[in-house]
Amino acid sequence: MLTIHAAGLLLTGDPAAAPVPGGAVLVDGGAVAALGPLDEVTAAYPGARVRRWPGVLTPGLRQWHGLWLLTRAYHPDPREYDELGDRPLTGDRLAALDLPETRRSGSVRRGLQRMLRYGTTAVGGPFRDTVVRTAVARSGLREVPATLAPGVLDDLPNLDPFHHAAALADAIPAPLTVGGRADLAAFDVPDEAGLVAAGAGTCVATVLAGRLVYRGA
Repeated sequence: MLTIHAAGLLLTGDPAAAPVPGGAVLVDGGAVAALGPLDEVTAAYPGARVRRWPGVLTPGLRQWHGLWLLTRAYHPDPREYDELGDRPLTGDRLAALDLPETRRSGSVRRGLQRMLRYGTTAVGGPFRDTVVRTAVARSGLREVPATLAPGVLDDLPNLDPFHHAAALADAIPAPLTVGGRADLAAFDVPDEAGLVAAGAGTCVATVLAGRLVYRGA
């Protein structure tokens, strides 16, 4: 089924392309089939389902520190929040945990799920650990090299790709292009400056290879 994702502003991530007010992305299966103003896309594809999101549409984001977040942090189960809190545990708190493989696997899966809530569709690897490599492959998230990743700037992990980004271009693996993989996200902010300032916690939808994998409340 053809699906159109639309928002108040489309940011393709292409530095040569201007933002598109009232922009839309047409998705056909797992690929981008068209980009442009919503009225033009709907006129060309009148049978497509339309999903409207508040704010801006962008390419899916890249989490540079995927390896660090998945191997050097524990992501608590909601049933553990009263005891451990809901933030990733690192350092001494991580070292104090008993982590058999089943519990560690659950942490990795939850870490990947939480990345999706921040519009992440690509994670920095490589992932040589079997547990992590398998979970990333099953999630559908793209593994990308993290050779150019900035260093972790503080002692706490951060799931927000904009924590280390000064612009959208710093937080995406590639622009949206016709024929490219349909990895995109929607954020409830008015423009790029608002997105960089507020961060990816404003994510309201994440689309991974054409599939809506996260939808905010």
